[in-house]
Amino acid sequence: MQSIHGNILTPNGFVSGDIRFGSDGRIAAITGSPVATASVRDAGLPLVLPGFIDLHVHGGAGHDIMEGGDAALHVATLHARHGTTSLLATTMTAPQSDLDIAFAAMGRLCAQRAPNAARVLGVHLEGPYISEARLGAQPPFARPASFEEIHRLHALAPIRLITLAPEVGGNAELIAQLVAEGFKVQLGHTTGSYEQGVAALRCGATGFTHLFNAMSALHHREPGMVGAALAHAEFAEVIPDLLHVHPGAIHTALRAIPKLYCVTDSTSAAGMPDGDYKLGRHTVTKCMGGVRLPDGTLAGSVLSMDQALRNLVDTLGLDLTDASHRVSTYAADHMGWTDRGRLAVGAWADVVVLDRDLALQAVYVEGGAINLG
Repeated sequence: MQSIHGNILTPNGFVSGDIRFGSDGRIAAITGSPVATASVRDAGLPLVLPGFIDLHVHGGAGHDIMEGGDAALHVATLHARHGTTSLLATTMTAPQSDLDIAFAAMGRLCAQRAPNAARVLGVHLEGPYISEARLGAQPPFARPASFEEIHRLHALAPIRLITLAPEVGGNAELIAQLVAEGFKVQLGHTTGSYEQGVAALRCGATGFTHLFNAMSALHHREPGMVGAALAHAEFAEVIPDLLHVHPGAIHTALRAIPKLYCVTDSTSAAGMPDGDYKLGRHTVTKCMGGVRLPDGTLAGSVLSMDQALRNLVDTLGLDLTDASHRVSTYAADHMGWTDRGRLAVGAWADVVVLDRDLALQAVYVEGGAINLG
């Protein structure tokens, strides 16, 4: 039975003690005495937090999810070394043939976790059901949602999350049925109005894709999709690389959206030196800490979830408990995963161990240690 001693973040707060997990990959016991969040970084003990959950991952280590083959394995391996214990492999807007290649490869990895890698729990279908006017860095293959296409792809690899633009013809009418069939739907890459956003939430959509980016902005007479999120959302994802969204805008969202959670939106350039990389059918360039198209448009990120945690705590000023929830627990809550994103008896032993500077010391995925080398 594996045992870790430190300041452990449980659903009831930090305890100073031990966490143990067994051969089934689940947490068997947590023992210890309560300790205040404000003092845990100065106590001289390791910090033991729930493993990070990233619902929006396009790539890493020079590999793009859309490549197919073993690309998703390389991506899951890189992100595990940065504390991500489970993720959704995220696709790009693309022709059907490209999506077929990517999904066929991901189905194998979703079926069984690979050693030394994050658990790939399914697919985030980001596009192609988006607005041609808000592509962002998505290639120009946007089209209305199709149940036939969704069901065919879902048979290849499990779709857990679908991003769509509710104003695109027919999309809004499909939301309720998609939700009834078990798909999570969130709104993004959209020119939709505040009213269309609110209507989509009433139909069962539950989140917003990379809040503020590639969606109609907030104006006091036209609140837009951002206004719908700030006024009505319980969940939304945000990219906290401090390039995609100004810290002041993140603070605004933190006050408005109870379970705002972090994603990386990472590309194949994550973990790689500056240079040119693939993002779907696009070539993107990594330089100056970001990734851009030739016209300067931000094209995903090179963010890792451990850096997201540090940005939340050290730049945005969140306490460690709140920050941990936003890189782990709230994403699990959004997806309905009650046995991930929290350190509790019976939950999966997805664990990160950090020092007082929030540098990773160890990562465990379903009880298995990850080689951080």
